[in-house]
Amino acid sequence: MDTFYIDPDIKKAATLPAEFYRSQAVFDKLKEKVFVKAWHWIGDEYSLLPLSESVYPLVLLENYLTEPLLIVRDKDGTISCLSNVCTHRGNLLVQHPGKASNLLCRYHGKRFGLDGSFKSMPAFKEAENFPSPCDDLPRFSLKNLAGHLFVALDPAFDFSEVIERMNERIGFLPLQEFKRDDSLSKDYIVNCHWALYCDNYLEGFHIPFVHEDLQAVLDYGAYTTEVYKHVNLQIGYADGGEEVFDLPEGHIDHGKSVAAYYYWVFPNMMFNFYPWGLSVNIVRPLSIQKTKVSFITYVYDETTLNTGAGALLDKVEREDEFVVEGVHKGLQSRFYKAGRFSPSMEKGVHHFHRLLASYIQQES
Repeated sequence: MDTFYIDPDIKKAATLPAEFYRSQAVFDKLKEKVFVKAWHWIGDEYSLLPLSESVYPLVLLENYLTEPLLIVRDKDGTISCLSNVCTHRGNLLVQHPGKASNLLCRYHGKRFGLDGSFKSMPAFKEAENFPSPCDDLPRFSLKNLAGHLFVALDPAFDFSEVIERMNERIGFLPLQEFKRDDSLSKDYIVNCHWALYCDNYLEGFHIPFVHEDLQAVLDYGAYTTEVYKHVNLQIGYADGGEEVFDLPEGHIDHGKSVAAYYYWVFPNMMFNFYPWGLSVNIVRPLSIQKTKVSFITYVYDETTLNTGAGALLDKVEREDEFVVEGVHKGLQSRFYKAGRFSPSMEKGVHHFHRLLASYIQQES
């Protein structure tokens, strides 16, 4: 099962086979082949690092990648991402977020600057070839989209291409003014393979059959999908007098009644923009049959909350859970092999499957 092939012609292509979702070996291989190579949303800088000379430890995709990272803002305001593991004996450097002018390992006293560079180490005067570059903390790639931070361990693509595509349509929004509201945020545990959740997100085909309330406010006939290299966009247009974006002149969609922009970024990030603000959805693999989905809410216009396509998000999520859990159970059948794509409605799923098949076959 090291080789998967998705025909580039959606009119001829079949989906990933059921074995892709059933195989523990494939699930494990996706860690290094996909998630180590991908970018990950870790939060917004104002919530994580409100002050200069501050640090924020985190574990990237705990229970899957489980990589200890440290987000740092230095005295000049520069933000960087470092390993949170001491290069001496592997102790975690920082346990809690807070102020820091340097990084001190509390096991044996090794000290680093906020840029990760080695500063000092007691009892090492007699050590030869010390310090060397491997005594510095590893640094990881970090990108910033209007305050939203993304990191990658060993990126296979430049995140600037994603930022550029997103800014084509949402660049007019003052994202720095969007306020995180944890009272509206929520985690869900879904009993399915993580990729099935993404499959479902990537098409509006199921809307009339699964989401009665969403169907009532969207013009299903006008629903469109735009596919790019590592990101795609679904555009939901309003059906009637629902809340829509006030798009400025010169905007690519000026004059259209856009109710929602749904961005998916390979492999597991969703950014859903509504007139009221932004819902960030992060899909985290826990096991081959269990997934954690986090909804993080940023509010811009409270007057339009609970209206239009951005209303009843919890209900829509529960409806999605029901169908993807059903698919997960169905894929255990010995008689199901693979399906076909709707050329008009499943371009996003086809794109996702092609990326997965390509990444899993790449040499390490």
